[in-house]
Amino acid sequence: MENVEAAYQSTLDYLYSFVDYSLTRSLRYSPEKFDLGRMAALMDALGSPQSQYPIVHVAGTKGKGSTCAMIAGVLQTAGYKVGLYTSPHLVDYTERIQVNRQPVSHERLVELVEQLKPEVGKIERLTTFELTTAAAFLYFAQEKVDIAVIEVGLGGRLDATNVVDPLVSVITSLSLDHMNVLGDTLEKIAGEKGGIIKPGRPVVVAHQKPEAAAVLKKIAKERQAPILFTDNTYFASVTQHSLAGQEFEIRKAVENNGRARASRFSLPLLGEHQVQNALTAYATLKVLREAGLKISNSDIANGFAAVSWPGRFEILQNDPLVVIDSAHNLDSADKLAQTIRDYLPGRAVELVFGASEDKDVTGMLAALVPVIKSIMVTQSVHPRSYDAAQLGDVAQKFGLPVAVNPQLETALDQAYASLEPEGVLVITGSIFIAAGARQYWFEKKISD
Repeated sequence: MENVEAAYQSTLDYLYSFVDYSLTRSLRYSPEKFDLGRMAALMDALGSPQSQYPIVHVAGTKGKGSTCAMIAGVLQTAGYKVGLYTSPHLVDYTERIQVNRQPVSHERLVELVEQLKPEVGKIERLTTFELTTAAAFLYFAQEKVDIAVIEVGLGGRLDATNVVDPLVSVITSLSLDHMNVLGDTLEKIAGEKGGIIKPGRPVVVAHQKPEAAAVLKKIAKERQAPILFTDNTYFASVTQHSLAGQEFEIRKAVENNGRARASRFSLPLLGEHQVQNALTAYATLKVLREAGLKISNSDIANGFAAVSWPGRFEILQNDPLVVIDSAHNLDSADKLAQTIRDYLPGRAVELVFGASEDKDVTGMLAALVPVIKSIMVTQSVHPRSYDAAQLGDVAQKFGLPVAVNPQLETALDQAYASLEPEGVLVITGSIFIAAGARQYWFEKKISD
């Protein structure tokens, strides 16, 4: 076992020895950095594993991972062997590559990367993400999956995953994020995300602002891709919610004979935005059914009811209440604030907040300040984390009590110790803060 772990660590070191743009400060989009030619060459050399199974390809700013988890969960419930590729991971790198929601083993990842190495030497400027994506495609082919759900890493048009010819493309909610890379307007971002739309292949699009919807519609028309906007086709409404989960209905938006019949579902993921993600997943599953996959209504209901996607308004403990959330941009901070209003009305919320350096932290805090009592500012160990002291200066402007502790673990202990009776601890600002808090919490519980 020790040898396997040493080999796994060595494999991670090898992967990270390539350029990892997720760790790069002040990244700019440029053809030599984001070039699908490298990935296409690598896929050809490996025998095009990504063309050996049907694919659902998912892009978007928010909700990609949750939507992927829902689609994969339902397909698995329907009896299919399902590959799932997502990023980033919360705790272990292998979480990115799963079959039937089981991460690839450390041993198998070592083997997969060894299989890549002979071809890697022949292609210049490959990146960490490209190699990981190639390993996922290869693994799914070797495991003979029936179908794979593939999440885009960044953007869409030039993302390493965009060498696939999917059965259906999916675009979740778009908002301003990674603007230094993808463009500083919603139209530019939609243009990049819409790059996954393939000629003649259907595309399912979540509710969008009009300017984003117009761009996606234009791309789909040019590529003769049938486009389904979820909010033009279906209507979803929450019927009840609690900290244990929520129930909701989906109806057809227009029905010839008046009121459409409702399909009822339950979901353990919390927040109205997760219902919208479920609606996108539902519409996608209906398209897959039309493409010939056998997916019953009860498969959809059972898959939704059992879905797991950690780090999204996830309750770590109930008394006192401790919640982590991966909100990492202004739009997701708005959604988190609304979820706090919906689920924790009148509760005294202490916020632990750390963000990545390229985020609109003023906007994020402005969204959260109306629903919180105090702020503990911290930072993750990620190279792109916002300096805690500078973040503290931003937080001070909002007139709430602010404490600064750059060390996440001690920041958590300090904030937890100062909770009011019936108070709530909400930890957010980036997936790296959520992941670090989650890992520390569970390790601490084990040692206590």
